Amino acid sequence: MTTRPLLLKIVLAACCILTLSGCWDNRDINHRSLPVVMGISKKDAKYKVYLDIPQSGQDGTRSMLVTREGQTITEVVDEISSNMETRVDLLHLKVIIFERNYAEEGLTDSISSFMRSREISAKAMVAICDENLDTFFTKLQKNSSTDETVLYNFFEKNAGWSPSVAVTRIWEIFRSIHSYTRDIAIPLIKSGTSTVIENVGAAIVRNGRMVGQITEDETLLLNAFDEESAHGKIEVMNHASVLIVNNSMRHHVALKDGAPYMHSQINLKVSVLETRGEPTVDNIKDELEILLTQRFNEMFKNIQKHEADILGVGQYFRTLIPRDKLAHWRTEYLPRLKMDLEVRTTIQNEGNLKTVRDELLK
Repeated sequence: MTTRPLLLKIVLAACCILTLSGCWDNRDINHRSLPVVMGISKKDAKYKVYLDIPQSGQDGTRSMLVTREGQTITEVVDEISSNMETRVDLLHLKVIIFERNYAEEGLTDSISSFMRSREISAKAMVAICDENLDTFFTKLQKNSSTDETVLYNFFEKNAGWSPSVAVTRIWEIFRSIHSYTRDIAIPLIKSGTSTVIENVGAAIVRNGRMVGQITEDETLLLNAFDEESAHGKIEVMNHASVLIVNNSMRHHVALKDGAPYMHSQINLKVSVLETRGEPTVDNIKDELEILLTQRFNEMFKNIQKHEADILGVGQYFRTLIPRDKLAHWRTEYLPRLKMDLEVRTTIQNEGNLKTVRDELLK
């Protein structure tokens, strides 16, 4: 009678031991390397991966740059990890930088691999380097001992980001690759001369491949179109400099004789920072509106030429165009799209300008 309870206890103990084996492969954080920045280039069907790994010491945090080449990105990362005393963990990766040549070839394979493997956060930011990555990382390490922080803060909205810099994440690129009506703009950077990093503008990416680029000023307009341009500085010809305080958009779309038509109204609230000469408030408004309209029209022509809808205009026509025809949005509808942009400006410190002008006339 006493053997049965004893056997039951033994079985229960064995089951408990089996459940404890679930944590056998856990590694302490001291045994893991946590890269913050990854660089990727490709040449002759071989990938070259750069990992910028922060290391803490008595003198503070320094970065260690590790590079390897291989047939796949996963193979390279595993090889780096096998040659280090700690395991490489990519879950905390913040910024991924692709070399321009690789971006022009196409990023679809890499982006799809990142989304499929889940070893890299889909929220990691992506940029394209307008120079050789060897040169880029060498200059970064030379000019800053904590270059991984510099790169992250460059795109961080609570740090050094400005509205003339595009912010793009892995999941947004993946979405654009599989969308009929939305492409993406990826920030284009290089090492600076007087600064660590220089903003070159943004790459126009269609179906995962870079096909063109827009300027820094046009990137600010792109962010304004997405209502992400608060506190963006714009030079208004030769008479004033203004600061965007807030902006909003209104859109009206229609199909006219089978051709898409869109009227967009951008409402800007600005503050005048400085003036040259004695321009009136109306002069400043007119110059700003003319400048932005001309700049937007040039950018839109560039977008139409490359048949890449980085503005996401096609999203507004999804209810007007049958789904079977949306697949041809980029090639048949976007080049024929008639776009009218109306800029309306409100100057917040108009009273201050009048006061200053009246004081000068006394």
